[in-house]
Amino acid sequence: MAFDSLVCAGLETALNGVINKDADSQRRLARLKGRSIGVTLQEYNRQWVFVFGQQIDVLSHYEGELDCALSLSLSALPQLQQKANLTALIKADKLTLDGDMDVAQQFSQLLSGIQFDVAEWLSPYTGDVVAHTLVTQAQQRWQQLQQLAQRQQRYAGEVITEEWRLAPGPLEVAAYSDQVDELRSDAARLEAKVKQLVERMESA
Repeated sequence: MAFDSLVCAGLETALNGVINKDADSQRRLARLKGRSIGVTLQEYNRQWVFVFGQQIDVLSHYEGELDCALSLSLSALPQLQQKANLTALIKADKLTLDGDMDVAQQFSQLLSGIQFDVAEWLSPYTGDVVAHTLVTQAQQRWQQLQQLAQRQQRYAGEVITEEWRLAPGPLEVAAYSDQVDELRSDAARLEAKVKQLVERMESA
């Protein structure tokens, strides 16, 4: 797809441009040399592969065997920049990891030191207007994917509570609470009556 090619080109240009200007990022990249990692966004159902050598190659299709594959939601993507978040994301079922955990951690460390303006790095190759247009379209696509993810979450919640009946809905919870309160009141009244009856019997 043309959109995938543009995303790969933009990411590759931006990442390598920043890394080439930062000694710490170059050292982090060197630790990943010869390795590869695939990142799949669950809502988009599309994988991007990062192949590490003297620079980073970003591919939408890859024939080789990956050292590590990550699958995560859009909401968890920003947290990927922090190495400490990987284990927490896995435990929370927000990230699925298949392969070498060490590669994922090193990739996270590489991302943590990278701050870049995609439009700035694309402009020497495409011109300012085209770069701005591409970035704007990518941002709009990103927002659409986030909105889609939110709709899917709401739909899943409605299916679970309304159709599959695996969890009670808000009205059912409120009704149940009312019934519990009423039962508690009835029990208290019954206890009082029994106590009064016992006292009468004892006094007689």
